[in-house]
Amino acid sequence: MGRVPRKRIAGGALAWVLTLQFFVVETIVQLRSPLPYSRSADVISALGDATRPGAALMNTSFVVQAALIGAGAVALLPALRGRAARPAVGLLGAAALGVLLVGVFPRLTSPALHTAGAVLYLVAGGLGVIALAYAVRPWSEALGTTLALGGLFATAMTVFYGAGVVELLGEGGTERAAAYVLPLALALTGPSLWWLTRTRREPVTGPTRRQRRAAEREEERLARARRSAERDDALEAAARRRESPRTAADGPRDGDDDAHDDAHDDLHDDLDPDDPWAGPRRR
Repeated sequence: MGRVPRKRIAGGALAWVLTLQFFVVETIVQLRSPLPYSRSADVISALGDATRPGAALMNTSFVVQAALIGAGAVALLPALRGRAARPAVGLLGAAALGVLLVGVFPRLTSPALHTAGAVLYLVAGGLGVIALAYAVRPWSEALGTTLALGGLFATAMTVFYGAGVVELLGEGGTERAAAYVLPLALALTGPSLWWLTRTRREPVTGPTRRQRRAAEREEERLARARRSAERDDALEAAARRRESPRTAADGPRDGDDDAHDDAHDDLHDDLDPDDPWAGPRRR
């Protein structure tokens, strides 16, 4: 990807940090409510019921939260890497839509749409954090691992909450364990990406596991090819040695001694034994 736009990244990081406003508003509305409220027993949406004095503030916080999540995801997209970048933005956008439905359609007014929004937020939020983990790991292994663990925890809590397994933390506590992970993860990721993109031009990425395996297979193939070429060269050299004529340095061949003896005998036959000065007789 090209150069990361600094101002855009700073704006997205700020948007994700401001998602922490949800915790502030939730605490304020709870403290202002004269009605008893338990974070472990009561769900978050109960603070947005019309019977609560701070219901309008709580529902407004839900809507603002949706805008902050979506705006930050779009703004920080250029800083995300890998195949998980766009799925992460898509899932976070779905989570933003879910919390928007929660704020626009309160629990007692439109229960079906409110429930659909809550389910969408919890499911897409947990999976979105997991996808975000893979999209930021090229920048920071520690950040990616932290987000992956958080996303797995949120997804597990969502499954427990949907299945009604809430005895340990209570209904409200289990829902919060699933819902709180997303704003916390975003508030951590936004400034981290801003800092990492500010201090580095591009993330330092090593080869993937698939690339390492491909490189190992290619190295083994080249090694086998080298061994095969060396064996072929050795066989060809041996064949050439067997087929090449013997040189003088190699000494006489097996038949050379007999030929030399025959020539010596012919020379003696050509000499006249009675005339020591006579040369060889002509044939």
